[in-house]
Amino acid sequence: MAEKKQPIQKLLIANRGEIAVRVIRACRELGIVPVAVYSEVDRFSRHVLEAAEAVALGGAAPAESYLNIERIVEAARRTGCQAIHPGYGFLAENPDFARACREAGLLFIGPPPESMALVGDKLKARHTVQQAGVPLVPGREVQDADPARLQEIAEEIGFPVLIKAAAGGGGKGMRVVRQAGELASAVAAARREARAAFGNDTVYLEKYIEKPRHVEIQVLADAHGNVVHLFERECSVQRRHQKIVEESPSPALDPQLRQQMGETACRVMQSVGYINAGTVEFLLDEQKNFYFLEVNARIQVEHPVTEMVTGVDLVHQQIAIAQGASLPFRQEQVRQYGHAIECRIYAEDPANNFFPSVGKLLLVREPSGPGIRCDSGIYSGWEVTHHYDPILSKLITWDVDRQGALARMKSALANYVLLGIENPVSFLQALIEHPAFQAGNLHTHFLEEHFSDWQPPVPEEQLPLGMLAAALQERQMRRQVKTGEPAVPTPWQALGRWEMLHRDERSGEN
Repeated sequence: MAEKKQPIQKLLIANRGEIAVRVIRACRELGIVPVAVYSEVDRFSRHVLEAAEAVALGGAAPAESYLNIERIVEAARRTGCQAIHPGYGFLAENPDFARACREAGLLFIGPPPESMALVGDKLKARHTVQQAGVPLVPGREVQDADPARLQEIAEEIGFPVLIKAAAGGGGKGMRVVRQAGELASAVAAARREARAAFGNDTVYLEKYIEKPRHVEIQVLADAHGNVVHLFERECSVQRRHQKIVEESPSPALDPQLRQQMGETACRVMQSVGYINAGTVEFLLDEQKNFYFLEVNARIQVEHPVTEMVTGVDLVHQQIAIAQGASLPFRQEQVRQYGHAIECRIYAEDPANNFFPSVGKLLLVREPSGPGIRCDSGIYSGWEVTHHYDPILSKLITWDVDRQGALARMKSALANYVLLGIENPVSFLQALIEHPAFQAGNLHTHFLEEHFSDWQPPVPEEQLPLGMLAAALQERQMRRQVKTGEPAVPTPWQALGRWEMLHRDERSGEN
């Protein structure tokens, strides 16, 4: 039986933005003191203002700050923390970081480094889960770049094929090849990209499934051998292999298929010795056959969708499991109720191939109300830079059925004001109102099929609001010049506004 760990009194969040704010909120609810870290450009970021303490890490470059294992571990020790939560991205799936936490006597809020390393190597993960009887997309590792051998492997699998990096994800090192003449150059390009992104140029070929759905299963596993799934999330609407909209339940799953995929996901996690919260991703073809894709060894960006339909706080459970607690429920006690949809709000321009957008946020007004949740890391006057992932916030709505959740999302997006940079709010409005989306006819190429030439509307009623925001910003800047007032809100101003939103979120979450 797993030993009971020392209770966590103080926890460092090794991340930034909305996920850092989310973990800070969970810490306060559990009576744990949250400690933030920040780079020089994040000194006045929302997660820093909301934490009890904050430690400077270094320069804006991730290698000097959020990817610097030594500085983060030292910050945790210096502030008297017992644990580190990695959030998602940055070091969240780095087994060396998990190992460094263990060696420093700190609890890592995530899986053991051994299972993290196993699922992080996609080839090893494929082999392991195959032994457990999990269905896989046909694929082969590429050992050399000999064109004849590459063509032989590809023809064995069958064109089109997908080249994938063995050591990473996020669309990096990934290429679709439809004919033999493109294969050698595509493999070489994928290897270069994989080496630059992950320090490992190993790639493999996989059968490319046309227009699949991307469906993932949320899993919780404790150190006592208990493993449960918390149903699925439909994540098919993507751009460049990055999700934009997620929902639960999936419009494609019936109860029998849902049960099969959930049980398979639990089997995957058991086969790799997984502990804590994790997600098993599958591809679902048009004939409703599902295939293992990968394991995400961390909390997912889209975890609020699961929280809204199950009532389970996944960050609370992560922290409890890390302290040695058993899961407080069995599989048959987990229920999926209602329907939840999440829209990601990125700092990017959908009309310009989702190109990143930077600048000062002149005005931020986030919607709230029953069945509406906004996990956010921004505020009016905050500066968006090019240094990090462009996600700003996540807007989630819930209702008793999909139609109601969509109607609530439509209303919430209409009341989401974000001025100063290009953003996807109007694009998301068009997306959720599209007939194919309304019908639930989704696949991973949905955007290319329906929104390849999308351009935003320019309603006249929004122009006065934009001019008003600009005038207010100019007035504030003049006031700062005259009085020396800081360009950011005081911690009390930032906290006061957020706590009001926080209470609204809790009232509509479960």
